[in-house]
Amino acid sequence: MNPLTANSKEFEQHFSGTLSDYVTAIAWSPNSTTFAATSAAGEVALWLDGDLAILQAGNGESLNCVAFSPDGQYLAVGGQDGRVKIWRKSELIATLENAPAWVDKLAWSHTSNLLAFSLGRYVQVWDADLGEAVITLNFENSSVLGIDWRSDGQYLAVSGYHGVKVWNSQDWDEEPYFLEMPTVSVAMAWSPDGKFLASGNMDRSVTVLEWDNPDPWVMRGFPGKIRHLAWSEATTQVGAPILASSSVEGIVAWEKLEDEALGWEATVLTNHVDVIQAIAFAPSSFILASAASDGWLCLWNKAKQVSQVLTGASAGFSCLAWHPQGKLLAAGGENGELFVWSKVALGQGFGQS
Repeated sequence: MNPLTANSKEFEQHFSGTLSDYVTAIAWSPNSTTFAATSAAGEVALWLDGDLAILQAGNGESLNCVAFSPDGQYLAVGGQDGRVKIWRKSELIATLENAPAWVDKLAWSHTSNLLAFSLGRYVQVWDADLGEAVITLNFENSSVLGIDWRSDGQYLAVSGYHGVKVWNSQDWDEEPYFLEMPTVSVAMAWSPDGKFLASGNMDRSVTVLEWDNPDPWVMRGFPGKIRHLAWSEATTQVGAPILASSSVEGIVAWEKLEDEALGWEATVLTNHVDVIQAIAFAPSSFILASAASDGWLCLWNKAKQVSQVLTGASAGFSCLAWHPQGKLLAAGGENGELFVWSKVALGQGFGQS
């Protein structure tokens, strides 16, 4: 599909800027029009209402992950040098040294200022308010490939070789629940309502566990390993969110059927012609955004068809993130570009508002 044929203009460019290298991650602050972006050169940039400020200059060592705490008070980044750095507002308040381990993944609890981050086969949980480590968890099977807290903060899921382990944050010493599988969990995510846990796997399958049901669904038939997962906040008529999964340049949107025996129905979304680097649903909506190395950022109406294609990344897009209210969309490029698009005020809505 030619990107020019998607002529609906729901979003228009609001800002563009540049970092010196590949943009590795973007995260919005939960309660303001601020986002942070990290680069493969080690930069940390803060965007605030149209102005881009450099919080940390590049040092040549890639940063891999960035996240704001749920109250917006703390910003954490991690990367190749093994350091986790935490800022409060613009003041660096902690540098956690973990070399030689790389920090590939980090995630804040949704209900407290607890930060979990990967250290090889381990995950450390750090309390930002107390300024101290709470627990170090041993995943054992492999390096940690995914970390995600359930929305109520009670459970922390950690994924890698042979599946997903889920720890109870109310009792870290309790044996974790183990969603075991004969493959590698490459991507993993809780649904926003906390009812479902999904794993995208190396063997080209997707596993979905309903938390109170011991028998997971397994969906197969993808062209390659599952690289990314995204859940919608909005729910369908059966009360379940939509799950999107990406593999190479294809996306499949999964909608739960009323008949439990039939499981989930697939809709295949095809438009990209190169590897998809990120997917995410707009908040409280079925609008799905997908960013790829082909230089297209596609917006999918009701997770079914393309309604708009955003461009501008000369070597392709590397990451994306929706503002918590869904009115702004930020994305990074493989050549260091940063973009923000804003919702057209008088445009006709699509998907579920």
